[in-house]
Amino acid sequence: MEIKIGVQHTNRELVFEPEAGKDDVKKDVAAAIADGSVLELTDKKGRTLVVPGAQIGYVEIGTEEQHRVGFGPI
Repeated sequence: MEIKIGVQHTNRELVFEPEAGKDDVKKDVAAAIADGSVLELTDKKGRTLVVPGAQIGYVEIGTEEQHRVGFGPI
């Protein structure tokens, strides 16, 4: 699953694949925005992303994809 975070007053968005599941990420983002705390997420490679909750412009959470194996109709 890919996540994009837009930070206020910044031209680039942060794009990464989190280690946590979709529901956990949504809960953490909502808490950071609600109380202005720091959003801290870890990606699949072990890197940590820290964003001030008050500076979050938007968050786009992609779907959790199941990788298909084999051949078949598209």
